[in-house]
Amino acid sequence: MMKSNIMLFLVLLFMASVTGAEQPASTDKTGHEARWNPIHFKPAIDKATNEQCLACHANILQDKVLEKSPAGVKTSEALAWYQTLDTYEGEQQTFHQRHLTSKEATTVMDLKCSTCHQGHDPSTEISYLVQSGQVDQPIGKLVKPEICHMCHGGFDPKTMPGVAGQWTEVRDQFKNDCVVCHNIFRTVRHQVNFLKPEVIEKEGLKNGDSCYGCHGGRAWYQKSYPYVRHSWPGMVAEESPEWAKGRPTESDPRFLVGVEKKKVTTQTKEDEKK
Repeated sequence: MMKSNIMLFLVLLFMASVTGAEQPASTDKTGHEARWNPIHFKPAIDKATNEQCLACHANILQDKVLEKSPAGVKTSEALAWYQTLDTYEGEQQTFHQRHLTSKEATTVMDLKCSTCHQGHDPSTEISYLVQSGQVDQPIGKLVKPEICHMCHGGFDPKTMPGVAGQWTEVRDQFKNDCVVCHNIFRTVRHQVNFLKPEVIEKEGLKNGDSCYGCHGGRAWYQKSYPYVRHSWPGMVAEESPEWAKGRPTESDPRFLVGVEKKKVTTQTKEDEKK
């Protein structure tokens, strides 16, 4: 009898632990189901369009910048860091507006929501409200830092042989013209589906600050990005500077979808001597 009572007690205890386990605090079944929508996972996220994402996340483009900061500084009377660059025009905008709908974004970029956001897995997310039991509210969508570094990484001057110092220190020597050197070296560039390479090249010819904007001017991070070292016409294949050792020669496959790959031949030392 005692043994059966113990068994019953254990069964009841197990059932209580299951029913009393941490459950989503929200009763919004629709919202909970939306988090697990296949579009948030591979492989659907790779083909997700902005229209599909914005059907639920329209607020990212509708939100507006605060009229004044928590400290009381009026937005109309202050410059945000990104506004100090010549390539930025207009009033302050929110993060997503600057990357999707600003003049700069629509001119030289073709960013998609999935360029930065590659989905998320709620089962692995950690909530900042976990101690309060609201484990169904994650901190936010996960974005790999390397994605940000592509345009916002610190620029290492060692990647420009013959240039002693940061571009802000030496650009006057080159008349602020990046193409002075880059019409010979690293001429195969920006060949990814989130940029408009032809437009970028034209903007670079007009003003070196257009190049510097993404290559040092918007360095929100100290760490630099190891840019893909594409072969370019006339490149000597056997010669590679120390800083470029192990540098990738192809972009991430997902950034090449829809991009027509250019055939580039490189020179050997023997060809160069001829």
